[in-house]
Amino acid sequence: MSEIFRNWAGNQSVTPAEVRAPSSTREVARAVRDAGASGRRVRMVGTGHSFTGVALTDGLLLRPDALTGIREVGDGWVTAAAGTPLSALNEELARMGLALANMGDITAQTLAGAIQTGTHGTGREIGGLADQVLGLELVLADGEVVTVSGGGTGKIRDGVGERDLFDAARVGLGALGVVTAVTFRVEPSFLLRSTRQPMPLTGILDSLDALTSENEHLDFFWLPHTDTCLTKRNNRSPGPADPPGAFRHWLDNRFLENTLFGALCGIGGRFPGAVPRLNAISAAALSASTHTDASYKIFTSVRDVRFLEMEYAIAREHLGQALRETRDLIERRDWKITFPIEVRVTPASDAWLSTAYGRDSAYVACHVYRPTPNPAYFEGVEEIMTRLGGRPHWGKLHTRDASYLATVYPRFGDFSALRDRLDPRRIFANDYLDTVLG
Repeated sequence: MSEIFRNWAGNQSVTPAEVRAPSSTREVARAVRDAGASGRRVRMVGTGHSFTGVALTDGLLLRPDALTGIREVGDGWVTAAAGTPLSALNEELARMGLALANMGDITAQTLAGAIQTGTHGTGREIGGLADQVLGLELVLADGEVVTVSGGGTGKIRDGVGERDLFDAARVGLGALGVVTAVTFRVEPSFLLRSTRQPMPLTGILDSLDALTSENEHLDFFWLPHTDTCLTKRNNRSPGPADPPGAFRHWLDNRFLENTLFGALCGIGGRFPGAVPRLNAISAAALSASTHTDASYKIFTSVRDVRFLEMEYAIAREHLGQALRETRDLIERRDWKITFPIEVRVTPASDAWLSTAYGRDSAYVACHVYRPTPNPAYFEGVEEIMTRLGGRPHWGKLHTRDASYLATVYPRFGDFSALRDRLDPRRIFANDYLDTVLG
């Protein structure tokens, strides 16, 4: 009996016809050729941290568990197998005195899964993971293995330039090929000084430009039904390191942000009318703190409470309007929202399907407790974001299709044409890609 694949949130599942766990690029290429010969579709999954069906297939599902480890290290770069978890890459880089310049706050994803769906952190000048990629190894639909880089000027085949494929495949949704290895730009290990401070939302809205320009990495969380935000400002520091003690780390990262928060979400799920008061309790419990530690320890967080998420990228100049309209919508519709709304920023990207392509971007992420979904909340916020030309995160819930996405991605048509050349039989397609790519 075939195994069932479920994502982390439990809202996506599939029973594929066959599951394989290739341990080499050669085995991936063989699997792709076998799928093509049998008329089946093929997808490589990650660790299931996408909320959409981007990784699903009813055909041949490839698990990346054996496709792991660092392959090669050079001057300012590292090549690792695509199934390597971000957490493992961070630890290996730290042992070598190296680090990624920026990253998101979750490290459970595989390298390929993270870049293919456009995983990003927050940065004034440094973009998401795809913007730190120097090269990719890909298995194409006919089983050919190709390597592309940002400096490539040659042709992969007739009508397909290496640089175009590199820019398209960095955030490629697995639609152009199976990524088997990723080369990242890295730098010497560095420290970040993290300052966490509660601030009123009204104050943040009045000082957004200053907050984003004065901090290398700004992240803030607004608690609905309150005027309170928790800001996280992370900036490079010469040291010395001053990490939180074991008790403080447990208190903030395990107990307050997970154990206690999960309990409050459970209470709010049973008694929705109590949510505003519960959020007020959470807001009152927030406190200021400062510590300095290795960059990857500052960038990342623990997320144990299961949730559903929708996130949109908008042009940075629209952030204030988007937050005001979202706040007003929640109040007007009287929704009871326990999870904070998270806001981050990134510079413009040149990866064709990056949510930050061609513009400095702000991200507005809405979450709901997994046992108490609220589709109307996501629909209402999505209407605001799309009216502002927003681009949905590829791995998070949304209702947009190719007809809309073609209007907000200038290179969408070029991506589609490239896909037609590389995968005309749609071996790498699935229901989600049929919707978002057409």
